Amino acid sequence: MAPNTKTSRKAARYAVPVAVAGVAAATVAMVPAFANAGGPDLPKVTAQQLIEKVAASDVQQLSGTARITTDLGLPKIASGLLGGGGVAGGSANPEDKVAQLANGSHTLRVAADGPDRQRLTFLDGKDEYSLIHNGDDVWGYDSKSNEVFHEKNAEAGQRKDGGKEHKTGDRLAASPQKLAEEILKEAGPTTDVSVGDTAQVAGRDAYQLVLKPKQAGSTVGSVQIAVDAKNGVPLRVQLLSAQGGKPIVDAGFTKVDFAKPAADTFSFTAPKGAKVTEGADGPGKGGADEHWKALDSIPGLGGLTGGPGGQGDMKVLGEGWATIARIDSGSGRSLKDLENDKNAPKEAKQFLDSLGDKVTGKFGEGRVLSTRLVNALITDDGKVYVGAVTKDALVKAADANK
Repeated sequence: MAPNTKTSRKAARYAVPVAVAGVAAATVAMVPAFANAGGPDLPKVTAQQLIEKVAASDVQQLSGTARITTDLGLPKIASGLLGGGGVAGGSANPEDKVAQLANGSHTLRVAADGPDRQRLTFLDGKDEYSLIHNGDDVWGYDSKSNEVFHEKNAEAGQRKDGGKEHKTGDRLAASPQKLAEEILKEAGPTTDVSVGDTAQVAGRDAYQLVLKPKQAGSTVGSVQIAVDAKNGVPLRVQLLSAQGGKPIVDAGFTKVDFAKPAADTFSFTAPKGAKVTEGADGPGKGGADEHWKALDSIPGLGGLTGGPGGQGDMKVLGEGWATIARIDSGSGRSLKDLENDKNAPKEAKQFLDSLGDKVTGKFGEGRVLSTRLVNALITDDGKVYVGAVTKDALVKAADANK
């Protein structure tokens, strides 16, 4: 039985603005299982009861500190792209800063008071970056550059970026709670869910939901969600690799208080002399845009990235954890063309060099971009197969859909 959609949406409204790397998780089949011994001594619950507890949680206020560690095993050039790229608003732009959470470890101070007031502050190093949502206003402030980003009407305001519309408030939506919410919302038959060992997270007793793919070929070993035993708030989400090792994503609170934050927590006035950029000014020039254009020259990659030149035709293969996207750019260029093109952009050459070994199959030849979570097979004729699956699964899909 899937979690109640109405109460799930209610819980999602109160998400703290802590963005983490998205998880391509599909789905949950409820398996009755009971918490094991080893942590706090808590009453036994089934997976279904625990999911219902999360859905029924109505926590609106909290403050605390969160730690987010992401180890995707990205190639150097991809890490650079995710590390920021000079989009509109410069160093204060929320999209630019939030992208950095897709790589490395970050400490964040967070606060929330209902759906209209949230604040996040990056605590990495001596300089701070703050992202504040207060009513109709979204502010981003970078203390190092003394730059301010401002956008009105977080819920209704829309911008176009790379040809795709999105709501300003979307970049404030993810958190340990929201990440867990999105995973559970996609309930379906391709995942086993059980209750693991109890735990303590941020000094609070917690149950742990354990989600494991039923299908072979996924790069995901399991997703573990620590749920506050008293109020049902997800306190930590860990995405574990099928190959073992440290988590791919580990996002959770180190300190948390569910009291109402002080009202001035969400107040912001641009400092004297700060450069202020309004979000409606439109996309910036150079920086990330130039990176996207360079990557667009790789056959099929424009469609994959959704960059300015991306015109890919995408088809979804499979389902659940084994889902693979097949993208046909129709570019007419091959990887060999790029390898032999002396005039190809430097970034495109660097990206090609970062790809893994060449692979062959019934589909022909190709190269593989590998991370610990998402793998992509770029075939010589300009097609891309991408998903949170193994290299062998991509080759098998390419052979079957050549």
